[in-house]
Amino acid sequence: MRVTNKVASRRRRKKFLKLAKGSWGRRKNVWTIAKHHIEKGLQYAYRDRRARKREFRRLWISRINAAVRQHGMTYSQFIHGLKQQNVQLDRKSLAYLAMNDPEGFQKLVALAQEATQQAA
Repeated sequence: MRVTNKVASRRRRKKFLKLAKGSWGRRKNVWTIAKHHIEKGLQYAYRDRRARKREFRRLWISRINAAVRQHGMTYSQFIHGLKQQNVQLDRKSLAYLAMNDPEGFQKLVALAQEATQQAA
C-alpha cells in the first residue's frame, strides 16, 4: 500500500489557497494555478523588498540634489563638504531637512561650502 501523507499535503494546499484569497478567477481556488500565482508573487515580494531600498535612496539623492542646486552647489560637492566637516547625517534625514526645514538645510549647505572653500 502506498503512503501519501494526505494530512501534510492538504495542509500545504490549504496554506497556499489561503494566501491566494482575494485573487480573481481560478487563481483563488484551482490548486495548480493558485500555486503558480502565489510562488510568483512571493518571488516578486522578495526581489522588491531589496529594490525598495535602492529606489528610496535614489529619491533621497535627487531631493538633496535639487535643494542643494538652489544654493549653487552640486550634490557631490555637498556630500564631500559634509564628510570633511564630519557631519554624519544619512541621506534620508538630509532629504527630510531639505523638504521640511529649509533654514536648517541652508546652514548645512553653508557648512559644506565652507569646507570646500577651505580645501581649495
